[in-house]
Amino acid sequence: MDALTPMLALHAVSALVILLLGPLQILRRRRDRAHRILGGVWAAAMVVTCLSSFGMIDDGLSWLHGLSVWTLVCLVAAIVGIRSGSVEVHRGFMVGSYLGTLSAFAFAALVPVRLIPQLLRSEPLIVVVTMLAVAAALTVLVVTVVRSQPPTGTRNSLPPVPTSSV
Repeated sequence: MDALTPMLALHAVSALVILLLGPLQILRRRRDRAHRILGGVWAAAMVVTCLSSFGMIDDGLSWLHGLSVWTLVCLVAAIVGIRSGSVEVHRGFMVGSYLGTLSAFAFAALVPVRLIPQLLRSEPLIVVVTMLAVAAALTVLVVTVVRSQPPTGTRNSLPPVPTSSV
């Protein structure tokens, strides 16, 4: 087994988590506990993807490694933004990070000499099964987390305040 294979697999699976979970996080209307939990999973996958890119250096650093550093900076800025109460800063950096990931994926998938097109030609079953497995695992996670939400419609999903009857 090639020394890069485990790092490449980690990178590919974490990137797939980002690509699949990103639209749900961006388009889902409610910003509740489920959003925070799934956002934590998304951010962790983003960190793993960025850091694992540095374990796959064959011919030196490339612009994609620069994108990894920039993405980590944006991720920190997004977290600082939401913790300081700036939803717009948070949203901007998170959506920007997702769009950057889409750009990197497009480059990796559309350039014939890159690994994704080569793997699709040589091992399509592995690619499809991996994609389906990650999608299934994410579906279970999302359904579990979203269904664990209390039925109240409050923004923070706090439990209702008990009322006393006199």
